[in-house]
Amino acid sequence: MTDANSQHDGEIQAIDALLRDSYGVSGKVTALPGEHDLNYCVEAEDGTRFLLKLHAPGDADDLAMQIAVLDHLSQAAPQLPISRALADRNGATAIAAALRGNRTARLLTWLAGNVWSKSSARGTQSVVTLGRLLGEMDRSLESFSHPGAKRAYAWDIGRADMHLENLDFITDGEKRKTVGAILQRFAGEILPRLQQCPRQVIHNDANDYNVLLDETGAVSGLLDFGDMVETWRVIEIAVAGAYALIGTEDPVDTIGRLAGAYHAVNPISEIEAELIFDLTCTRYAVSMCMAAKQIGENPENTYLLVSQEDVWRELQRLQSENRSLAIARIRDACGFDPIPHGTRIERWLERNAHDFAGIFKPSIGKPKVLALDITTTGQDAEAWASLDAAGAQRLIAERVAQAEADFAIGLYGEDRNIYKSDAYRTSTAGQRRSIHLGIDLFGQAQEPVHAPFAGTVAFIHNDAVAFGFGPTVLLEHRTDDDVFWTLYGHLSRESVAKLSVGRAIAKGEAFCALGEASENGNWSPHLHFQIVTDHLGLGAQMHGVGVRDQWQVWRGISPDPSVVFGFSTPASVVVARDKDFLVRERHRRIGRSLSIAYSATPLKIVGGEGAYLIDEEGTRWLDMVNNVCHVGHCHPRVVKAAQAQIGKLNTNSRYLHDSLVEYSRRLAGLFPDPLNVCFFVNSGSEANDLAIRLARAYTGHRDIITVDHAYHGHLSSLIDVSPYKFAGKGGEGRPRHVRVAEMPDLYRGRFRYGDADAGSKYAEDVRNQVAALTVEGRRPALFFSEGILGTGGQLTIPDNYLRQAYAHVRAAGGLCLADEVQVGFGRVGSHMWAHELQGVVPDIVTMGKPIGNGHPMAAVVTTEAIAASFANGMEYFNTFGGNPVSAEIGLAVLDVIRDERLMHHCKVVGDRLMDGVRALAARHEIIGDVRGHGLFNGVELVRDRETLEPAAAELDFVIAEMKRSHRILLSSEGPHHNVLKVKPPAPFSAEDCDRFLNALDETLSRLPVR
Repeated sequence: MTDANSQHDGEIQAIDALLRDSYGVSGKVTALPGEHDLNYCVEAEDGTRFLLKLHAPGDADDLAMQIAVLDHLSQAAPQLPISRALADRNGATAIAAALRGNRTARLLTWLAGNVWSKSSARGTQSVVTLGRLLGEMDRSLESFSHPGAKRAYAWDIGRADMHLENLDFITDGEKRKTVGAILQRFAGEILPRLQQCPRQVIHNDANDYNVLLDETGAVSGLLDFGDMVETWRVIEIAVAGAYALIGTEDPVDTIGRLAGAYHAVNPISEIEAELIFDLTCTRYAVSMCMAAKQIGENPENTYLLVSQEDVWRELQRLQSENRSLAIARIRDACGFDPIPHGTRIERWLERNAHDFAGIFKPSIGKPKVLALDITTTGQDAEAWASLDAAGAQRLIAERVAQAEADFAIGLYGEDRNIYKSDAYRTSTAGQRRSIHLGIDLFGQAQEPVHAPFAGTVAFIHNDAVAFGFGPTVLLEHRTDDDVFWTLYGHLSRESVAKLSVGRAIAKGEAFCALGEASENGNWSPHLHFQIVTDHLGLGAQMHGVGVRDQWQVWRGISPDPSVVFGFSTPASVVVARDKDFLVRERHRRIGRSLSIAYSATPLKIVGGEGAYLIDEEGTRWLDMVNNVCHVGHCHPRVVKAAQAQIGKLNTNSRYLHDSLVEYSRRLAGLFPDPLNVCFFVNSGSEANDLAIRLARAYTGHRDIITVDHAYHGHLSSLIDVSPYKFAGKGGEGRPRHVRVAEMPDLYRGRFRYGDADAGSKYAEDVRNQVAALTVEGRRPALFFSEGILGTGGQLTIPDNYLRQAYAHVRAAGGLCLADEVQVGFGRVGSHMWAHELQGVVPDIVTMGKPIGNGHPMAAVVTTEAIAASFANGMEYFNTFGGNPVSAEIGLAVLDVIRDERLMHHCKVVGDRLMDGVRALAARHEIIGDVRGHGLFNGVELVRDRETLEPAAAELDFVIAEMKRSHRILLSSEGPHHNVLKVKPPAPFSAEDCDRFLNALDETLSRLPVR
């Protein structure tokens, strides 16, 4: 045995003794890398892992700081994936140890995962989860302070100016120049702004060897607090960004995602967001100075030479980025306007638009839209794709010539993906620019161009034609607070030659002219007009197209110039974006409580047809959960009715209109007497709210009886009568004026299938609620119930339940409401309304969702007596309820239900579906119950048919797999979230039904074994 092996064995024995005697731990010990400290993985006999650190002798304050910060975080942020210090038998978290000299031993919890640098799973999720972790950690460290963190530390880039004295160690001239410029910028521009930012203790070293990732790429741990320092908080993001961007395709995007995730949990200021890019570059500059100095002192350290090549490569990539654009992108990622003054400029333009001069003389005439993006749409898309640049320009010229006007419009926001040159990239690693930032006005060569408002000539580009853009001028304009520019491209070289920088241009002055095709890359003569809030340092060579995936940033740089023209025809388009962006913007611009279907893998839906939804890639998804579009997505007859009426009139119902009266007659005709008076509103929630008002006006009482787990709408008054909401997460409990009746569940309730009196028995609890009110000297105003209980789990109501419940309520002077918002309009197959299954006539019926096939309309139908009681002197008016467009849509929906025999169709296909699922139940014991009427069905999954243990996790699997493998969209329902909800558009066909049954059979066969 060699001396080295003997030494190793001796060390392991010493470590075993230390672990056993001090911590009561024994197991396998494996050495880990470490620069100064000795690190070991300890795997105990039960498989538990620990990290043993034997700290080298050194700064006592530094070690004490590392011990203190873990103690602090264990209390302040126990949820974070950070090692926790374990106490020895005497309660100490740091003890003396003798191994290769005197050391301090600490036993820490083990963090599982692979280091970032070696993980094949790293990606966007890694960046986002790291940003969140650092944000949460720094928020928890705001109150932490320690003498060891107050050191003057060379790796604190908040002190980067101290490295100016080390520049001479960098022997390469180009590198020395680049690093020197960064450090000079830091000292002169960054540090003064940094001093306005908050300071605290930060980790300061989230490098790619200190961050652990799990198998999904999410951050699972953060190691090594040895570089902690008290400095400016934002440096945490810059340091992490410098490592996270290594090897990524778009380094600025990586920095932005990291900063945005940090900001989401620990908000930073606009100043901090603006400094991140420069601080990231500064981190690289400091690293190069430190390494150069160490190499100078130790020339044989070849490792430093190799690692610094990586640093130099990434720094060069960052330096190739447009700094202004990078800062704008990071600001946007954090939720700030990409250009700080951009919104103010847009508001100024809107306020002053009435006073702008015309860019062309009025005789040119009214514009026509000319969509130049014919590369991805249109019959000649394939032919277009085969054209060279000259051929493409000829085709555009032909299109212009075909336009029957003096000039046509190239739209703001349209895709100009005819630009194939690498010059149309944001940087060497950036994405191609293709989205038009201006409006093109086609006219005659030499047509004078007038200034819409006063300014001065700021930039002129009149060199050789580049990229077909031709001579360009930027005029500078000033508001009371800001500066912005207008860009004029494709100009006459002769007219531009007469201009000079600094020349004042008056409002309405003809200062240049349109150029010939020959001097503008053979484009037909036209003006490219663009508003510029930040020219990005490019001056008159400012980009005329931006990057689609960065559109929100480029839109801030060059907002829609339509405001300058006031055209009567659209001159801009909505730029389609990817799903990640849409999710981010929903969270930013729309309340986060608005959920997204299939949030893990959301769908971007752009079209619909019948029972199908269509995503942005043209994939058709069988929609089995959207009962809103009752007669089918985008039914041609309904669409035509809406288009025809909105082209004639859409106003409120104070005016007489035939359609409203006709629709009220048709709708009321679907109910028996005395239900013959209609109120029109805009949603099911509004309908149910109005119903409560009607009942209280008629009865003089205020109390409501509702069925357990019911949901009747999102208004405050409806949350009060929806146990599904008030008794759930975020709810405030049952209000005093509401009584909750037992849910009549024939599958898992007190009275079940086979009990002929179950309906009457369940209705007894309604009588109990009435009695409870009587004891308190109160009486019910209204009893709420659906004909089939939707959120209750698609529950069919036992026979005689509503008949008896209505009798109990009416005996106490109350009214009874049938909520048909989900189940009405023939969906149940055998009847037009679900309450008819019970043979009852309600006092009030509310409708929504299917009534307008997705158009926002709803209705309340009641008796003349109840309606008369509501006319008590307080006028009731709903601005849009019953407007002519809604009335025509409502009539079209009724016509389609009638003419396409949809009620009968729902029964036939619904029976086929339920018979098919019941047949599957013979092979899949997880199917506990199949219930419903027509195409309103529930399939309850249970792990045991005897105990009825809910199979919620299994249902989640089924829903996810039906989407992933079969492109079928479904959802869950019920108090235990174990009921498969089926309520497709009524045109759901027999073929669709069979597709669903086969897919469900296959999916259930693949259920994971529990």
